[in-house]
Amino acid sequence: MHGHPFHQGAGPPAGGGAPPPAIWLLSGTGEGPPLAAALLARGWRLRVSVVSAAAARAYGPHPRLELQVGPLGGEAAIRAQLRAEDAPRFRWVVDGTHPFARRISADLAAACAAAGQPLLRLERPGLSGPEPRRGVVQLEAVEQLAQQPLAGERLLLAIGSRGLAEALRHSQAAAHFARILDNPRSLQLARAAGLADAQLACLRPGRGLSAAGAGGLERALCRRWAITAVLCRASGGSTEGLWRQVCVELDLRLLLLRRPPESASGLCPEVLLAKLGHP
Repeated sequence: MHGHPFHQGAGPPAGGGAPPPAIWLLSGTGEGPPLAAALLARGWRLRVSVVSAAAARAYGPHPRLELQVGPLGGEAAIRAQLRAEDAPRFRWVVDGTHPFARRISADLAAACAAAGQPLLRLERPGLSGPEPRRGVVQLEAVEQLAQQPLAGERLLLAIGSRGLAEALRHSQAAAHFARILDNPRSLQLARAAGLADAQLACLRPGRGLSAAGAGGLERALCRRWAITAVLCRASGGSTEGLWRQVCVELDLRLLLLRRPPESASGLCPEVLLAKLGHP
């Protein structure tokens, strides 16, 4: 993982005192940017770790913000970062990663426990409604697609590139399409799963939130491909809410993959900010 220097343009504290305490936030483009903005406004130094350069663009520049881009590298690599001599001493580490990123959360919890590092988990609340007229089908696992009456349906897969191959193995839909991130790895995985370029939309995170309104690109894709059903993950974030709204507006069938059970209880954004407090 790499990043900019921790002080982006900020000089040493006046009087040569110690720099303000730091928080390490691991998040994406949904809840991450507003949480980061709130913490910076309170005076915290902040390291934000994201998976891709595209996700990093969701965070504006700030003299007390460091952005790190790339995979965490597993429990040992996280533990090494926490113990590095030149690393800031974090008052808190905040796990705001995707609810379906179970491996990352497990590695982070183990590394923080080994290093004696306080760790908090950001929990996305579950969403309810609006409900499409054709209803919402909850799936415990992608394998349950095989039990769904999808014959004749044109299914849009909005579950991330890593899950495409498995979804295609179990789906009986007449045609498949996918929205994926605009990076080489996602495109490689989608092609390896058997999807042609004409079946793919490579879009940067947040691009659906355009001047045309939230979900403008998603609605356009569904109309272009004559989509009749959508499979997405019950992440509880803005992406799930967006697909719910699109399915209501276009009268599409919505299939939701249930989120994995949390290994540890988390805090909603408001309670999390109250717990983090001020430096």
